[in-house]
Amino acid sequence: MSRSLKAHLLLLALTLVWGSTFVLIKSAIAQATPLAFNAIRMTLAAIALLLVFGRGLLRTGIARGAWLAGGAAGVCLWAGFELQTTGLALTTPSKSAFLTGVSVVLVPVFLAIGWRRKVNLWTAVGVFGAFVGLYLMTVPAGRIVGELASVNRGDLLTLGCAVAFAFQIIAVGRATARYPFQQISVIQTGTAAVLMILSTPVLERPQVAWSGLVIVAILVTGLINTALGFSSQAWAQQFTPPTHTALIFMMEPVFAGLTSFVLLGERLGARGSIGAVLILGGVLLSEIKGHIVVPEGEPAAIADVSG
Repeated sequence: MSRSLKAHLLLLALTLVWGSTFVLIKSAIAQATPLAFNAIRMTLAAIALLLVFGRGLLRTGIARGAWLAGGAAGVCLWAGFELQTTGLALTTPSKSAFLTGVSVVLVPVFLAIGWRRKVNLWTAVGVFGAFVGLYLMTVPAGRIVGELASVNRGDLLTLGCAVAFAFQIIAVGRATARYPFQQISVIQTGTAAVLMILSTPVLERPQVAWSGLVIVAILVTGLINTALGFSSQAWAQQFTPPTHTALIFMMEPVFAGLTSFVLLGERLGARGSIGAVLILGGVLLSEIKGHIVVPEGEPAAIADVSG
């Protein structure tokens, strides 16, 4: 099995875990304020990564460029989580996951505008199919103008998190093309944790009810979702282009919808099911046929290295 295939399968597994925990986080932030919850779980994740990678980092040292690249990814991670979790308190788990998936459309757009990437036809078709699927799963049938007018503050915050996560995908892809993934994992998580600790008392009145549910949610999201998840993402993105990563992450709302169906009895319906099929089709089409063209002088790891 090639490293590229392993990376793609790992990202898919991470997406399954992330999608399945939306319901858990929604329940936890009913007993803890969103930013306080984020600060605790991100701090736990940063400590865990330091325990795992700290000795090696002290032995090898960290280049200045790695601090800057990992810090940039950490700022995006901080903004994405703060917007997402605050928005989740005001909307449903399924809708939060679907709106977060808008990042799949934003990644190739940002790459084309800011980094002169050329996306081939198959990738463009895959992105378009995934976007149509996202629309069908997110927006109920009816007049578009009426639906847009009814968007609440939680939905808008979640759309903002999609922008932040799109930049985080790009930042991690560029950072791991130049520096060891261990360094990027520790720096980006540590940066996000520090920013969360500093911003939480400014943006809200932190409150936490230390129930069993909250403790389990912190452990699962801090150790598995964040520490293991984002370090694994940093490793995997050495061998996958950002466009492929974004398309794989589009499966997150599908997994979130399935979890909501099993635990809460929520149903996708015919329209949502068609959307799920289109998202999966877009992922598969991009994986099989798609690639992005990297201008001369740019890191090769951002290009398609599958096979």
